[in-house]
Amino acid sequence: MLLQGGYGYGNIYDYAPLYRSSVGFDRIFNLLENAQRARSTNDWPPYEIAKTDYDTYRISIAVAGFAQDDLDITFQSNLLTVTARKQDSTPEGYLHRGIAGRPFEHRFELADHVRVSGADLSNGLLTIELVREIPEALKPRKISIQNAPALTSVSSTQIEAQKAA
Repeated sequence: MLLQGGYGYGNIYDYAPLYRSSVGFDRIFNLLENAQRARSTNDWPPYEIAKTDYDTYRISIAVAGFAQDDLDITFQSNLLTVTARKQDSTPEGYLHRGIAGRPFEHRFELADHVRVSGADLSNGLLTIELVREIPEALKPRKISIQNAPALTSVSSTQIEAQKAA
């Protein structure tokens, strides 16, 4: 259900009807609600998410003006967090300062079995490589079909002999 948002927040979706008719999808609805809330406040710095292959992804964040020591990438419980804090620098000598250096934090909810495989900072672009690795136990596997041994008919005399023994 779509509710009209006010105060510049745009449209707000109400997921309550879906909770009543589904079981076990709580995490998905929470992700949708969190993404909806975070979208209006977390657009800086700009970033891109690309699927580079069947099981690989890339997040690119424009971090011009930030050094490697200013950036921190952490991954815990399916949550990838990228934070940046610029080291204190004196503003003297600037006539105009147009390169933003304000601190930021981006949070990315990752699917199960997605992990960070590497990160690189080059030409003002932070690139984080992700890979989805499904454990062998969860991958589809082929089940062989075996023939059951043929049932043999047992005569009543054999059954009587077994009872007597």
